[in-house]
Amino acid sequence: MATSAILSALLSLLAGIGIFLIACQMMSSNLESASSEKLKQLFSKASKSKLLGVGIGTLGTAAIQSSGATTVMTIGFVNAGIISLTQAATIIYGANIGTTVTAQIVALGMFGSGGVSTSVIFSAFAGIGALLMLFCKKSSWKTAGGILTGFGMLFVGLSLMSGSMSEFAALDGVKTFLASIGNPILLVLLGAIFTAIIQSSSVMTSIALAMVVTGLIKLDQGIFLTMGSNIGSCVVAILASITSSKNAKRTALIHLIFNCSGVVFFMIAGWLLGLFSAHRITYGNLFETMFPGAPQTQLAMFHTFFNVITVILILPLTNALVKLVTTLIPDSQESSEEDVPHLHYVNVNMLKTPPLAVELTKKEILRMASLAIDNFNRALRIITTMEFSEKEQFQKTEKELNFLNSALVNYVVMLSECKGISEHDHIYLATTYRTIRDLERIGDYAENILEYSEAMAKDGQGFSEDALEEIGRMQALVSELYNLAIEAYTEENLNALDQANAVEERIDDCTKEMEDNHIKRLSKGVCSPEVGAQYLSLSSNAERIADHLINVAKSIRSLKAQAAA
Repeated sequence: MATSAILSALLSLLAGIGIFLIACQMMSSNLESASSEKLKQLFSKASKSKLLGVGIGTLGTAAIQSSGATTVMTIGFVNAGIISLTQAATIIYGANIGTTVTAQIVALGMFGSGGVSTSVIFSAFAGIGALLMLFCKKSSWKTAGGILTGFGMLFVGLSLMSGSMSEFAALDGVKTFLASIGNPILLVLLGAIFTAIIQSSSVMTSIALAMVVTGLIKLDQGIFLTMGSNIGSCVVAILASITSSKNAKRTALIHLIFNCSGVVFFMIAGWLLGLFSAHRITYGNLFETMFPGAPQTQLAMFHTFFNVITVILILPLTNALVKLVTTLIPDSQESSEEDVPHLHYVNVNMLKTPPLAVELTKKEILRMASLAIDNFNRALRIITTMEFSEKEQFQKTEKELNFLNSALVNYVVMLSECKGISEHDHIYLATTYRTIRDLERIGDYAENILEYSEAMAKDGQGFSEDALEEIGRMQALVSELYNLAIEAYTEENLNALDQANAVEERIDDCTKEMEDNHIKRLSKGVCSPEVGAQYLSLSSNAERIADHLINVAKSIRSLKAQAAA
């Protein structure tokens, strides 16, 4: 009988964890989708003060119900250079406070007996949300339905977990075994390990709440498990930073040090509290006194208290903490990595926060554009001076452009399949395939120009002074076009697009003039037919580069059309 009861309780627990995790994911993705633009604006204000950064982290996490998503988002912003390491640290502090909102909601859902409990009432939201998702056509209503469904499913999963805990509580052997685990360090480790496995501190805290409410474990045991869950939650940040920049890795390390410091402080404080008090006072005793008869509130309030106090203690030490992680992860560690082509702003972990991933994909494309125009200018410097010192850097950049052409397209494919992307972002992602190809082709034309210079150098030839002057005018026009095209693309600015179109027409006139003047020089014997052929090819390549730049700028038309609809 005991064996079948344990098996039944275990299966119910697994079912409850599964539903709870899906509910968290559904709720988080829909909340994030509904508030993505506001979140971006919110995070951009983090630079004003450390306290504001804490507030933004708290509000952002409370809004999307996921400290993991907030942490990944923060790492993404650090990786992109949007916020500093110090600003990221304060946002992460706030995220730890914001994540306690979930425990408070779960605790609230555990009230009620005899009549209709709050858990049953909240569970009903799953049905209401599902109806909205099924029968409403407007995307905003579907998103609201997803939020309500996720919210309701939280309590469906919680009910299953609580039910399984009640079954465990009825088994003397299980209660005796759990009662024997009284070592605080062991409990913290168990909480950290389990949280690291399921990658959700909310689930670990909710299980601890259910175990305390059903009497399966004591409040002090639940407190130490919850403290351990804070350490385990750092796994998400560590995974997100593995393939990112040094500052992203430092951000993840700050998260780990912050949470571990809080646990160490509270462990020592708890030991001293018991050591010097007459009746061996524990955290459990204190919170039982403050919130009598409500074990769920006792644990939820400790969770909030723990994170708030940790922030108060660590916030003044933020600059020292930033200096510490900078020392532990010095700049020199990534010097060898910079020679290997890689995505600088995005990685697979960013797919957990699609709105941010879209924003950083745009930064990655802008970086690709910068590399492409740099190689074009580098090729022109080589062919006009016949000085090949930049050839190695040119080849390195061309290799990176080829890598980005493939890697970015693959990333956009994965990102396009993610849920929680707005219609505007979907349209933007659809334009990126052509944009990436246009930028890669600019690199190819720059490579052609380098080959022309190598052929000319081999024959000991060069351009005339008039030809060099014409190339300089053409280069200036292409640079002007590039700046306008990037402005149009970045800001979705139609006025900049109109100006870019005008410059592109001037480039067409310029290259036509270059061809006409070349024919005149050829007829006068100023340049050789071989050099003339290279000059005509260079002119043609420059015109095509201008065409690809204007294609990049024109990609905003579909976005502006959607906005006007």
